[in-house]
Amino acid sequence: MAMTVHCDVVSAEKKIYSGLVEMLIATGTEGELGIQFGHAPLLSALKPGAVRIIKQGGEEEILYVSGGYLEVQPNLVTLMADTAVRAKDVDEAAAVQAQKDAEAALANKTGEFEYYRAAAELAEASAQLRTLQKLRKNVR
Repeated sequence: MAMTVHCDVVSAEKKIYSGLVEMLIATGTEGELGIQFGHAPLLSALKPGAVRIIKQGGEEEILYVSGGYLEVQPNLVTLMADTAVRAKDVDEAAAVQAQKDAEAALANKTGEFEYYRAAAELAEASAQLRTLQKLRKNVR
């Protein structure tokens, strides 16, 4: 049996996951992070995208986070996200529409603030769609 560590995934709204995990995989600002039992203490900002949780026993769950922080302590991994949802609960139609709206806003940029806001919205919508693609690959 694989070694496990307790993991909590929380958003501003609610606790998404709490339990033992064999591994957590997320994208930090410096690249991909794979956290297992015995990992060195760490604090990292997260990029929007998929978070893979491999639970005790090997079952895998995919979440979408819009950013946040990952903290690793000797016996606890805590992922604090601005927004976190199970990938199966992401509204694909809304993500596609948000991506189209952001692309249109980027094409019609009128000011620096609007450009950066549209770019951030595009990045978030694209991350949601990539998360859905990862979920579909794992279901097959």
